[in-house]
Amino acid sequence: MPVHPTAIIDSSCDIDPTASVGPYCIIGPETSIGAGVTLDACVHVYGWTTIGERCRFYSHASIGADPQDLKYGGEKTFLRIGGGNVFREFVTLHRGTPGGHGETVIGNNNFVMTGVHIAHDCVVGDNVIMANAATLAGHVTVGDHATVGAFSAVHQFCRVGPHAFIGGFSVVTRDALPFIKTVGARNEAGIYDINSVGLRRKGFQEECIRELKRAYRMLFRSGLNTGDALAEVKTKTWTFPEVTILVEFMESSERGFIR
Repeated sequence: MPVHPTAIIDSSCDIDPTASVGPYCIIGPETSIGAGVTLDACVHVYGWTTIGERCRFYSHASIGADPQDLKYGGEKTFLRIGGGNVFREFVTLHRGTPGGHGETVIGNNNFVMTGVHIAHDCVVGDNVIMANAATLAGHVTVGDHATVGAFSAVHQFCRVGPHAFIGGFSVVTRDALPFIKTVGARNEAGIYDINSVGLRRKGFQEECIRELKRAYRMLFRSGLNTGDALAEVKTKTWTFPEVTILVEFMESSERGFIR
């Protein structure tokens, strides 16, 4: 196991022999680190953290620290990270809380840029991009393939839908809809059509994008109120499941959604 002699590792850790631990890293109790993981210099993994295969942590990342919750009393909670993730410099990931679901969960193949913060009890899916200094408050859920732009913040208990795109410097205090561009701060935030360019880059068929655009116009540009617009969309026959995903996300929103 290529462990630098200056690293400090708790004896209860389970570290795969192919993992690499750089200079001045600190790894706390009951941490599991999978095959091919790389920790650059000065990474601190606080403990009760599971890291999947092939993750890369750049210098000064803070992983699995106590949650920033005044109700937290030192209970044993967890951080679970999937495989293939990249966490750049000064990223902070916090464990869950007993008042949440006891764990923070991050999926696979995510790209988390410099200075990002993911708070307690968040659930982040797969193939998510979080740009520099983006912040998730506690209990946020982020769907697969979503993008959270630089210096943006998502309020606690909000959801970011799959393939959602949140523009830089946004403040999201309600749910951000799937497949749609959301930009702006708090009550000034709005939606700006289907993220056609992003969906094409991800390999979506043109027919699917056109169908999403048609549904978008019916839902948000027809002049109907939300209930009537949803009812109208549900009377139509749609070829692609993405329209159903959008409708179901809207109908299941508890905080309301940005529109």
